[in-house]
Amino acid sequence: MNFDVDCFVNRVDKGAVLAGQALTREQLDLMAGHARELMVWNKKINLTAIRDVAQIAEKHFLDAVSVSPLLNNGSLAKGYRIMDMGTGGGFPAIPLKILNPDMELTMVDSVRKKTNFLNHVVRSLGLEDICAVHARVEDLANDPTHVRGYDAVISRGFADLEKFVGLALPMLKPGGRIYALKGDHAKEEITPSLDQHFEISTAHYCLPFEKSDRYLVCLVPK
Repeated sequence: MNFDVDCFVNRVDKGAVLAGQALTREQLDLMAGHARELMVWNKKINLTAIRDVAQIAEKHFLDAVSVSPLLNNGSLAKGYRIMDMGTGGGFPAIPLKILNPDMELTMVDSVRKKTNFLNHVVRSLGLEDICAVHARVEDLANDPTHVRGYDAVISRGFADLEKFVGLALPMLKPGGRIYALKGDHAKEEITPSLDQHFEISTAHYCLPFEKSDRYLVCLVPK
């Protein structure tokens, strides 16, 4: 496995600046550590279809970097608790944690090998108040550890919007928010039923190098 750390760090660093953010060397090093483990483990389990270091930097890490200031008006302070549903290789959860070390994060995935990978990364990077849970998200609605326990639930490419919202809603504290990271067809997934029951806002952002459009859909129960 040939992981070009300089290519990765330069890509993330320059892309973050283009997105209006400046990352510290510590943050860049932690993201590089995550990316390195992702590429090593990806040979054994399917964590990402992307193999190119520069594309991993942009499509996984810079995507999360771009979204971070859009969450909760940019305030992810101590005690703010997020669940990442269907987190896969840890996106957007682990980069978000690196950027916002005071927040609490729970990553959920139904594939045990993936949660083993995620908990390995968390330990390797020395991150605190973040863990991976092996579970089917459908089962969490019956788990008092998680029900009504989160300020926000987030996902990227996990399910269509209406299905995701149905799974996420039981996890929310009163006043909580649901965040979905979507591509070009984000607005097409907003159904009349969602419009009726949620206050919905959509924020546009763009991946800095490939210039592809991305959207963060935020839903707050009425």
